[in-house]
Amino acid sequence: MKKYQLMAPGPTPVPSEVLLAMAQPMIHHRTPEYEALFVEVRAGLKRLFQTSQDVLPLACSGTGAMEAALVNTLSAGDTVAVVCAGKFGERWLELCRAYGVRAIELRAPFGDTVAPDRVAETLATTPGLAAVLTQHSESSTGVLHDVRAYAALTAKTDAILIVDAVSSLGIADLPMDAWGVDVVVAGSQKGLMLPPGLGLVALSDKAWGRARASTLPKYYFDLAAERTYARKNEAHFTPAVSIMLGLRQVLRLLETEGLAATFKRHDRLARATRAGVEALGLAVFPRATPSPALTAVVSPAGVDSERIVAAYATDHNITIAGGQGEMKGTLFRLGHMGYAAELDVIVALAALEQILAGLGQPVDLGAGVRGAQKVFTDRG
Repeated sequence: MKKYQLMAPGPTPVPSEVLLAMAQPMIHHRTPEYEALFVEVRAGLKRLFQTSQDVLPLACSGTGAMEAALVNTLSAGDTVAVVCAGKFGERWLELCRAYGVRAIELRAPFGDTVAPDRVAETLATTPGLAAVLTQHSESSTGVLHDVRAYAALTAKTDAILIVDAVSSLGIADLPMDAWGVDVVVAGSQKGLMLPPGLGLVALSDKAWGRARASTLPKYYFDLAAERTYARKNEAHFTPAVSIMLGLRQVLRLLETEGLAATFKRHDRLARATRAGVEALGLAVFPRATPSPALTAVVSPAGVDSERIVAAYATDHNITIAGGQGEMKGTLFRLGHMGYAAELDVIVALAALEQILAGLGQPVDLGAGVRGAQKVFTDRG
């Protein structure tokens, strides 16, 4: 028997306390019990997003939250700039095309980022630019974009900044109000340590102003209507009740750990993973600032990365992820977000050493583990 371990960049493992919370008997969403739940969750989400604004939960995936952000703040024919350096940057482009929004593509090669001066130039040379759309953590490449710098630029203009934080919320610091981010979207299945099925959206006052003028079609994702109900501690439509019960427990766990400690834990896990991978002679993929949510690794020359992903599964019962889009066959991705700890990284690296040896690659057994342990034993 081989113990199963989930080390993909989403979905991620769910803590036992959260599983037990979600296993409680179903409650109706039009009852005092649900109202009390929603009151606590609403307050906790504001602290997690680091905002005074309402954070609206939607029964959908992170992509649904992205769509909600777009259709509530933009109109057909608007022009936006899209930071696109990975598969999820391309998703913003696909959403824009679906709704008749003109997108200026600020492209960078996978593994790179878009420098803030390119965003500044686009803002300066595009009259009436409605928004800048970006990821915070681009999980297809393991890159962390400079959202703080982008926000400082859009704050000086009429454009709003819309940020996909699906793989960074609760993992990397993203103080919405302090940085001046206008829209933050997230999902339940990554740093929030929950099953997939819950999207989250928060809008600044500037973004709510834009929402009042938006003409794109919306019904289920009408955030103004959703906010009206939320302020009465009610759900507009049937919510994901069990996940909301789990979310309350997650927020309690994060409060106990503290946001600063949570961010520090993810940073340590990421640095140790990168050190272990490099100690094995492999290259970490990002050329820009790496995300603390996951580590994207370049497969050894001549080795299809899908063979490494498959060996993790078949030999060790560990689920990781391969490359996406143009990087399929080139990258494999190790997740270390949410319910992740130091020994999870050690296990992943020990398995990698065995996998590489099994594929005929030269391996100094123990080197990857030693590399990670040096980071973990340095408490500075």
